[in-house]
Amino acid sequence: MSLNAIARGHADSPTPEGRDARIRVVHVSPAYFGEDAVIGGAERYATELARAMARLVPTRLVSFAHGSDATSLAEAATPLEMRLFRPFWYPRGQRTNPVSFRFLTALADVDVIHCHQFHVVATTLSIAYARATGKRVFVTDLGGGGWDLSYHFDTGRWVDGFLHLSRFSAQRFARYEGKNHVVFAGVDVERFRPSPDRTYETVLYVGRLLPHKGINYLIEAVEATLELRIIGRLWEPHMEAARHRDFLNRLHELARGKRVRFIRDADDEQLVREYNRALVLVLPSVSTDLFGAHHPAPELFGLTLLEAMACATPVIATTVGALPEVVEDGVTGFLVPPNDPRALADRLRWLRAHPEEARRMGERGRARVLERFTWEAVARRCLQVYRGVLGSDRARREEKPDP
Repeated sequence: MSLNAIARGHADSPTPEGRDARIRVVHVSPAYFGEDAVIGGAERYATELARAMARLVPTRLVSFAHGSDATSLAEAATPLEMRLFRPFWYPRGQRTNPVSFRFLTALADVDVIHCHQFHVVATTLSIAYARATGKRVFVTDLGGGGWDLSYHFDTGRWVDGFLHLSRFSAQRFARYEGKNHVVFAGVDVERFRPSPDRTYETVLYVGRLLPHKGINYLIEAVEATLELRIIGRLWEPHMEAARHRDFLNRLHELARGKRVRFIRDADDEQLVREYNRALVLVLPSVSTDLFGAHHPAPELFGLTLLEAMACATPVIATTVGALPEVVEDGVTGFLVPPNDPRALADRLRWLRAHPEEARRMGERGRARVLERFTWEAVARRCLQVYRGVLGSDRARREEKPDP
């Protein structure tokens, strides 16, 4: 799905009425969610949050792209305004760390700058700009980034607030106590919803094809009579090509003789269909992968869990990172230990043997999403934090005696 389509939303989306024009927000995202976007992750988070916020306050999304895409998209994006800028440099060749100075012009007429990813040059420039102009700046770290001065200088001391996806994510920024706020993540519950003819047939994985996602353990766990569909792409800018090939070869070796299908070109429409035919979505992430590499923050949230739950699909996740904050064990699905294909296999067999309970788990999952994990709810939590800081500014100005 293109960035334009996400910005416009659905054809029946209501035009914003009664928006609070007293606060203007710009979201700065180094990751462009375009036609070749990888399912899940930072691109979707920044774009969907900005789109939801645009219904509440005037909101702009700034990102980066090459060629003819690097133009203003304001005329096509209602109610969200978008501006794309052409990078002139990628430090150390890191494609998720684009550098441009022109994007700073899109920050001039706003009250709040909300940056997505901490360790990227665009965020450091935004923080410096906010400090120079007296604007307020907030950061949501999405677990990516690249080379940046923030590794050498404490730019976080100039950030007004860190808005985290989870309590686990907030722990990584413990030194900024007092600035940390958990706003969680959301899902578009109109796009991701159960269909009237949904079935419970397949085991599903959705996400990037990376070693720390633990996909190899899921393939091991699936019995030969059960179809496993793996949706995602092998994409990681800092991962060597040889390691890419080795990992894919391992997955295909494990899949030999089993009903495993790899799907690398699914759009959101197909994704919704796949969720609606799945017995369960599994996110088997690990802290130590099959190559022995350690990943201290394997999952800061797990957006695909929300997408599945919104479609009334039960979920299984491992007890790593923030995943226990999303999945209620025995209620909306199951939590299992990481690196444990036997535990995964046991839960898959149970769901297959108890279709009615699986259906009820899915229904409870959608109810949990509607209660807590919509994008509007996330946007309102962010706005509450913004207003708290801006309100303190106004109070200080009012308390300041006249000269």
